[in-house]
Amino acid sequence: MQSFFSNKRLIILLVCIIILVALIGYSMSERRSLSWPEQFITDSVGWVQSGFSRPAHFVAGFFENLDEIKNLYEENRILKSHLDEYAALQVEVNELRRHNEELMASLDVRESLNQYNVRTALVIHRSPDRWNEFIGINKGEQHGIEVNMAVMTSKGLVGKISQTSQFTSTVQLLSDHDRTNRISAFADGEQSIYGFIEGIDDATGTLKFTRLDIDAEIEEGMLVWTSGLGGIFPSELLIGEIVTYETDEFGLSQTAYVQPTADFQQLDYVLVIERSTSSLYPGIDPDIEFEEEEEQEEEEDDETEDEGDES
Repeated sequence: MQSFFSNKRLIILLVCIIILVALIGYSMSERRSLSWPEQFITDSVGWVQSGFSRPAHFVAGFFENLDEIKNLYEENRILKSHLDEYAALQVEVNELRRHNEELMASLDVRESLNQYNVRTALVIHRSPDRWNEFIGINKGEQHGIEVNMAVMTSKGLVGKISQTSQFTSTVQLLSDHDRTNRISAFADGEQSIYGFIEGIDDATGTLKFTRLDIDAEIEEGMLVWTSGLGGIFPSELLIGEIVTYETDEFGLSQTAYVQPTADFQQLDYVLVIERSTSSLYPGIDPDIEFEEEEEQEEEEDDETEDEGDES
């Protein structure tokens, strides 16, 4: 017994084992609160972690913000390019829609002007310094185009053919101030009022309808058409609408100002109108007339021959 207690190492080992078992049992028991050593260690570790985590989070957040800014810049650039593409596409759609409307209206004009020969042409050039005077089209003598043929859009008259080549032609617009650029026209009312379309008023952009009878009862809103009396243009091609009128400085005639129904600023497609023989002689079949004239000439020749035989 004395030898057992005299062995100090063995005693210390047993005490340590007992304390270890007690600590294990204590740690495995359910507790709702930490002991003060555990709290101290936990708080110490938490302070150290906080000291390191805040700068780490700041640095990481800084680089994340830079990456997000870069991504936002790239996305913004892509969206802007898409907006530009959308704007260009919208312009193209509007232009195609306008061209489609013009072509559809041209088909309607072709059906309504069945007594005239209608040729569709594309405007291929227009000089900026002579914007209101001439345009060029892609049809010429090889396509049956001749000088002085009327040219119009689906909305109204715009001018006449002034020069032709084999495959292109030049159109003199109604807005040209040339003194020779004169078209016989009439205003449609209770009584037709006849006059001439002569150039354009630069201040208002309206066509000048001149040499109207001083006693003519002109009203705003009256439609103006070609009269066909000049012997060149077909009759009843729409020109525009009277917006105002005045008496000339001598009090001998009146001048009306006509808002053209055609848009002279946007001319893409035009219609060249060839005046047919039937429109030159309304209500008369020229073939019949020519046959009757030939028959009369043959009868006169026969009578002359008979008189010669009798003599």
